[in-house]
Amino acid sequence: MIKLKKHLPTIIGIVVGAIAGYYYYDYKSCAGGTCLITAKPTITILYGALLGGLIFNSFQTNKSK
Repeated sequence: MIKLKKHLPTIIGIVVGAIAGYYYYDYKSCAGGTCLITAKPTITILYGALLGGLIFNSFQTNKSK
């Protein structure tokens, strides 16, 4: 439970990024499927989750004992 609390901002960032990635795919996807990132929803969701996790992880503080 303590480790989950420690990584909570990163987990929230992954979830928020995945949701944002899906919405980006839904509204900005290419009609012909020629765009590499927005051609498939799984790729866009994974990119969004990665970026969300990285951004929210930057807000984490390292507390040394």
